[in-house]
Amino acid sequence: MRYAVLFLCACISACASRPTVRSDRDPHADLAAYATFAFFEPLTTDGRGYSTLLSARLRAAVRRELAKRGYRYDESSPDLLVNFNVNVRERQELRSMPRYSYFGYRNGLYEVWPGYPYDFYTVSYDEGTLTIDLVDAARKQLVWQGMATGRITDKVLQNPDRAIDQAVAEIFAQYPVSAGTER
Repeated sequence: MRYAVLFLCACISACASRPTVRSDRDPHADLAAYATFAFFEPLTTDGRGYSTLLSARLRAAVRRELAKRGYRYDESSPDLLVNFNVNVRERQELRSMPRYSYFGYRNGLYEVWPGYPYDFYTVSYDEGTLTIDLVDAARKQLVWQGMATGRITDKVLQNPDRAIDQAVAEIFAQYPVSAGTER
């Protein structure tokens, strides 16, 4: 679960680039025809036998975003069921930097000529992906999916509520309809 929280925090970072957000939908599903939603029980992000803080934060953020779009929360007979998945993996990036050695006084003042030797080094970091699924409750068929992928940073870990809210908002910015009306 620690990695799940780390992932979500990676989705949004003020000093890093914004997460990559994608979505996909069933072209045969009329998303505007749905009016109510509830959550899968148990959610994929829940632990064995208990609800996690991550799940609670995701539920609150998704409820806000769907309510903005005219959907009502209804546990008794929902049109849509919502589920989440979080995946965290370690990534590596190769970087280069001019070798300054004797000519270190140039550092930051101006660039060296193109043939100058470079040092290469590897940077390791965690990257997380949050997936939000909307499933037709009657047909048990996925009708829309949104994903955000981003780098996990310490700055984001300090405020996971804000990071989750922003990641979910960015995902739902790609949701194509409001309840009852096609956009």
